[in-house]
Amino acid sequence: MFTGLIREMAKVVSFKNNFLTLSAKYNPKIGDSIAINGACLTVVKVTSDTFTVELSPESQKILAMENYKDEVHMEPAMMMGDRFEGHIVQGHVDCLGTVKAIKSNGNSTDFFISLPSEYSKYIIPKGSVSIDGVSLTVNEVMENSFRLTIIPHTVKNTLFKNYKVGTKVNLETDMFARYIYNMFQVNKSEKALSWDDVDKVMARY
Repeated sequence: MFTGLIREMAKVVSFKNNFLTLSAKYNPKIGDSIAINGACLTVVKVTSDTFTVELSPESQKILAMENYKDEVHMEPAMMMGDRFEGHIVQGHVDCLGTVKAIKSNGNSTDFFISLPSEYSKYIIPKGSVSIDGVSLTVNEVMENSFRLTIIPHTVKNTLFKNYKVGTKVNLETDMFARYIYNMFQVNKSEKALSWDDVDKVMARY
């Protein structure tokens, strides 16, 4: 389990034969789970100044591998008693999102992200989403896309500073949105519940 708060930007030393070797201040142990650009991976090798994780061919098909170069987002798995911030991130990437547009708003930047239609139902206004492992709040939801407003600090200290229109990103929808949606899923013959309907139901309890 992760929180979507990036511990540090790790440097990519090499990526050969499915093994990604990184350099970071953090010193993991062999067998540790660690999120790299939001994907939960296992540490398989440790040296005095690097550690290595393995990406299966299946993972490489799912992940935005274009972002696994130069530097990457790194977050160790939560430990019992850690301070909880961000939101619950499993490190299980649902799909790839695509940066559709980037608009400057003076003291913030809007990033518009498109995603496959089958996952758009899990994107909720003012809900949470993980982009390359970064926990963010959804400001606006459109058809098969959504808008994020990013402050300068986050842009400067994450891969967001490198994103351009067309950039692919690892996207993990909110775990609770997936669970709630499936809890209230109805038969095809019945009218589907909207998120407003779900809010009304939950407000009764």
